[in-house]
Amino acid sequence: MKQYYVYILTTSSHSVLYVGVTSNLIKRISEHKNKLVKGFTEKYNVHKLVYYEILNDPENAIIREKSIKNLLRLKKFELIKTKNPHLEELVII
Repeated sequence: MKQYYVYILTTSSHSVLYVGVTSNLIKRISEHKNKLVKGFTEKYNVHKLVYYEILNDPENAIIREKSIKNLLRLKKFELIKTKNPHLEELVII
């Protein structure tokens, strides 16, 4: 069964948040880290993975991504801290 990931990236200073969705989290994070994704994350150096959720279908993943994007910044940090209270960079294996 294919999995989909909704993820949140931040900068080393946690000043910027980015919410995305992908079907290949390892590849996508590598693309962000190597600045292969042109635009926002490249411009603001956003590549520290601090949160992700796994979903089983693309429609629900996109719906979840949009719901997280619509949260206030404070609420996004509260969500992150439910699984990653120290905002440590997550390692994907």
